[in-house]
Amino acid sequence: RRQVLCPMKIAQGMEKINFSGGEPFLQDRGEFVGKLVQFCKQELELPSVSIVSNGSLIRKLWFEKYGEYLDILAISCDSFDEDVNVLIGRRQGKKNHVENLHKLRQWCREYAVAFKINSVINRFNVEEDMNEQIKALNPVRWKVFQCLLIEGENSGEDALREAEKFVISDEDFDRFLDRHKDVSCLVPESNQKMRDSYLILDEYMRFLNCRNGRKEPSKSILDVGVEAAIKFSGFDEKMFLKRGGKYVWSKADMKLDW
Repeated sequence: RRQVLCPMKIAQGMEKINFSGGEPFLQDRGEFVGKLVQFCKQELELPSVSIVSNGSLIRKLWFEKYGEYLDILAISCDSFDEDVNVLIGRRQGKKNHVENLHKLRQWCREYAVAFKINSVINRFNVEEDMNEQIKALNPVRWKVFQCLLIEGENSGEDALREAEKFVISDEDFDRFLDRHKDVSCLVPESNQKMRDSYLILDEYMRFLNCRNGRKEPSKSILDVGVEAAIKFSGFDEKMFLKRGGKYVWSKADMKLDW
């Protein structure tokens, strides 16, 4: 199942699109998402096009073909300890997740793609000190999420996976943030900030409302249009701005040492 996260300005059109998962590089070994990225940048002329991936399927050839159209690549990395990655479920076959992360970082430099890291803080990594590793990788943003339960997604009888054993308290999350307060690129997202501050579109182009602890779909924008569908998205614009959702997200505007 694919999801598209897209902060929008309804009156002016879409400004940013983010392809998230599942894993976006599964379909056609990345060709499908590559063509989407190229279309969004060339045809739609969006200021920012980004992808969230676990990085396991990305090849250098993909950067050669599509890197120029991608503004930001966010790689999910929950731990720099391979044993912890196995516990969390970040095993990548014979690949070392951390070694692969550094390789992807280098490719982003070579092909002028802004590099971002996403980490979900949970019971297995909440005591970890990631300061040294994050500073070495030097991402433009390090998004640090508190593990969030979504009914039907990772919680409840019909859930696709069970995440109850990963949940941490607000106090645990705050202690992790305090331990990493000197990392300048850190962007924290507690459960409260995360739940209502994203516009999420599923594969049927329906907004997913997470306010009630589960993903409740609106009618498809293909059927009723954006303005009608977005009323049922549960989107909290004030929280979106409060969590730092609006930032310099086009690589054309970034002053980076690629």
